Amino acid sequence: MALKIRLKRTGKKKQASFRIVVVESAAKRDGRSVAEIGHYFPHSEPAEVNVDRDAALEWLGKGAQPTPASRRLLSRLGVMQAWHEQRYAPAGREEAS
Repeated sequence: MALKIRLKRTGKKKQASFRIVVVESAAKRDGRSVAEIGHYFPHSEPAEVNVDRDAALEWLGKGAQPTPASRRLLSRLGVMQAWHEQRYAPAGREEAS
């Protein structure tokens, strides 16, 4: 079954916070997740977003598709750019660490 990277709502009423999780596409919004790769607190100033970059890149490599909201958060942190560079880098070129 297809995997999605999406937000899972947590927190109190009117004080939402979200976990960034990998779930099967047919799972409910707050249902069982395969892995948790980060969290997002929109009410702090500025909004706090923490993502395990290596885990996110690994799940993208396994074919997980981010939802529009999670794609925006991953883009803000540079994960989607790193994924694009990793995926479309020329075959003979190695990155310098």
